[in-house]
Amino acid sequence: MNPSVAVVILNWNGKAYLKQFLPGILLSEYDNLQIVVGDNASTDDSVLFLQENFPTVKIIQNDQNYGFAGGYNKVLERVEADYFILLNSDVEVTPNWIKPVIDLMESDVQIAAAQPKIKWQLNKKQFEYAGAAGGYLDIYSFPFCRGRLFNVYEFDNDQYNDKTEVFWASGAAFFVKSKCWQEAGGLDADLFAHMEEIDLCWRLKNLNYKIMYCPDAEVYHVGGGTLQTENPFKTYLNFRNNLIIMQKNLPAGDAIFRITIRMFIDFIAWWHFLLTGKPKFTIAVSKGHWHFLKSLSKTNKKRKAVQKAYSQHAGVYNNSVVWAFFIKKIKYFSKLT
Repeated sequence: MNPSVAVVILNWNGKAYLKQFLPGILLSEYDNLQIVVGDNASTDDSVLFLQENFPTVKIIQNDQNYGFAGGYNKVLERVEADYFILLNSDVEVTPNWIKPVIDLMESDVQIAAAQPKIKWQLNKKQFEYAGAAGGYLDIYSFPFCRGRLFNVYEFDNDQYNDKTEVFWASGAAFFVKSKCWQEAGGLDADLFAHMEEIDLCWRLKNLNYKIMYCPDAEVYHVGGGTLQTENPFKTYLNFRNNLIIMQKNLPAGDAIFRITIRMFIDFIAWWHFLLTGKPKFTIAVSKGHWHFLKSLSKTNKKRKAVQKAYSQHAGVYNNSVVWAFFIKKIKYFSKLT
């Protein structure tokens, strides 16, 4: 029998997405599967809708909205399976989207997490922002994906059809061995949302595990289902959380060096938002930095005993992706050198 798998969808006022995509998830071709919806204290009638229309789906209700990270931690405490799949509610799956990834992960005990190919639900020939063909970090820990650099999304022409080790797997369709999830301590609830999966992958890599991309399975992500891309709160979370995960996971001296440079790069973004008439985003960057600095002591307590040298990790681009994209005008991952 195949390893047991729990597909866990965290829902918050997402009845429309559940109605649209849950029927397809229930048709997934895998013989040892449970479907779980964890509800983050929705105020719409999501739970009633599930109870009336999807009686085979297990529902776990949180008593409040704990955010993406805290919400999943609370829900997964009550789920038993060999593998967890954290699946966004706005993801359309294909029938055979599970087994190829599980087979890849079963092939190597050092593989802790993985993702399928993630493409855009509104144009299924094109890669999607949140995960594309696997996540990378640049020399200053700026995240990007194979198949997506900033706002340039490549079309899928089989150019990323290789099974490969990456730095991070997307939280939109995140496969993880439950024992590795528990060993690493799950997601960092203080991040609330955004980059929490990068932080978890980084912690797993510091424990000598691998993160993989599997091209033999694909899903289609709407994107922006909870927070739209052009949202100051999302900007705040991204700028704050990126600095926090650097402090948590880099070797101490290296963290000081890279964070200092990264904050300077963020300051350039601050000026860009100001000069282009986006004062709310300028404020969001400032708040992100301020709250990062306020949490230095708290974050420092989360550092583990061992942090591997940054350059030793697979999935690190040893140059600046910001410089490559905006100055050198490189728009495709395959052109990065």
